[in-house]
Amino acid sequence: MKRNSFNVLFFIKKAKLLKNGEASVCMRITVNGARVENNIRMSIEPALWNQAKECAKGKSRKACELNLYIEQAKIKLRKLFDELEERNHSITARILQEKFFGANEEVKEVRTLIQTIQEHNDQCRELVGKDYALITVRRYESCKRYLAELIKLKYDKEDLPLSEINGELVRAFEFYLKTEKECQQNTVIRYMKCLKKITNLALANEWITKDPFIGIKFHEKEVIREFLTMDELLTIYNKEFSLDRITVVRDVFTFAAFTGLAFIDVQQLSAEHIVQDNNGNYWIRKPRQKTKNMCNIPLLDIVANT
Repeated sequence: MKRNSFNVLFFIKKAKLLKNGEASVCMRITVNGARVENNIRMSIEPALWNQAKECAKGKSRKACELNLYIEQAKIKLRKLFDELEERNHSITARILQEKFFGANEEVKEVRTLIQTIQEHNDQCRELVGKDYALITVRRYESCKRYLAELIKLKYDKEDLPLSEINGELVRAFEFYLKTEKECQQNTVIRYMKCLKKITNLALANEWITKDPFIGIKFHEKEVIREFLTMDELLTIYNKEFSLDRITVVRDVFTFAAFTGLAFIDVQQLSAEHIVQDNNGNYWIRKPRQKTKNMCNIPLLDIVANT
């Protein structure tokens, strides 16, 4: 059985000093590469801090109190870690932090993965028709659902702190999509890109400090698409169906085939997109949904009759 790794580090925040010129002292707990940080509500003058030894310099009362706290904190955390490991309990940096401070002690709010994806998806849904297509938002929502299923299956939890998102989870998600969801390679990559966007968002907002996708690369599989011959397309075009619903499906399919328009562009097509040139010929003039590029497509007789 692989042993858990554990470390605790004390440091000061030099970049953001308090009003009295002192720096806040922070504690960082790291378990298996994932870490959490919090302010221990003690401070020291930057010049009186020895980072190499993780302690305050001098023999002043303030320095002695701080050093005693650090020493006792390290002992307590090591004891908590050893107890959890002996009992084969789940050990994370967050769990150690909670046990160290106690249930009634206020701990820095921890942002979680599913929470972050949900916030992202809510914003995307409000931008449908502007910056995002509905199908894109649905893909992000599926990604969130699959990740939640994996977290429940692998960790028996509803969510995970962003600080615990690492390469192991990324690879586990890829494996889960291929095995449990039976997704093909290119579909897997689309979901992995969704997850990577969330981790990039977390990096940009400094919610995490390490990219979990480092060293992980994905390669799309080349898809060789088969095309209908003209005879095959005309067979579909001339096929009669007893159900009006199927007839409409046939007409939409053949219209898209002859014009080259995607389904979403056919769905959005209206009379205003049909224009006539100086020679009396009709054209479809419409911006494409995905690229926003304007397309000019001659309206052939066979298309006009569908």
